[in-house]
Amino acid sequence: MAEFMGIPLPVLFGQLLIGLFNGAFYAILSLGLAIIFGLLRVINFAHGALYMLGAFAAFLMGEWLGLSFWVLLIAAPLAVAAFAALVERLLLSWLRGLDPLYGLLLTFGLALVIEGLFQWRFGVAGQQFPMPASLSGTTILGPLILPHYRVFVILAALAVCLLTWAAIERTRIGAILRAATENRPLAEAFGFNVPLLMTATYAFGAGLAGLAGVLAAPVFQVSPLMGTNLIIVVFAVVVIGGMGSIGGAILAGLMLGLAEGLTKVVYPEASNIIVFVIMAIVLFFRPAGLFGKAA
Repeated sequence: MAEFMGIPLPVLFGQLLIGLFNGAFYAILSLGLAIIFGLLRVINFAHGALYMLGAFAAFLMGEWLGLSFWVLLIAAPLAVAAFAALVERLLLSWLRGLDPLYGLLLTFGLALVIEGLFQWRFGVAGQQFPMPASLSGTTILGPLILPHYRVFVILAALAVCLLTWAAIERTRIGAILRAATENRPLAEAFGFNVPLLMTATYAFGAGLAGLAGVLAAPVFQVSPLMGTNLIIVVFAVVVIGGMGSIGGAILAGLMLGLAEGLTKVVYPEASNIIVFVIMAIVLFFRPAGLFGKAA
């Protein structure tokens, strides 16, 4: 069997694929966080709960309405986005212009409430979500085994991240959002509805978290606590990429997923902390993150 530095190639490629798969979730979630912080200056600690809501929305709509996975891939993120828009209008809008710490405390409390309600209703045991039949199975390419669903998730995450980056950095609506963030009075003077833009931005970032939850549901069990541990890693990814940096969040998410997968092959005991080790090293040399701008 072919090896690389004493590691069988199927094992190495398999772990790198798993790392890239995890990195796809890191990229989508950290992208949503970066958008919300970069444009609204809100440290959204409820992002893990919104990720969980996306998975549960898909699970419940599939159970109650019999919707297919492809319909749920659109319907569940829209449901999460609608909920987030309501939260922004009723709660977060009162905190605009205040210290970001208030937003962090509010969203942290909101996450506890959402997770507590779902634990009360569904318990802590995970629910199984069926994998779409069209994406089941694997393809073998030499030493590489490619599960169809994992490849689909990676490609879908890359497409969503690139389209989102292009929309914010290369389109008129993205320019308007950035202008509203940097100089709200001037944007309002030009006739833009800034409060509506802020609500839409928060809803879009939450919708990305909901989309990640739907993509995760067929692989991981749908549980009220599924976002609790993940959100800590995602915050580390955002910090490494640079707070508010859209491109940095995407690249850092994918790179750290690969680093995590490679660490599981070389030194498995360190796989759970490698992200935080990298974060410490990056912050030592670049306090603003890899792609962030110093304040």
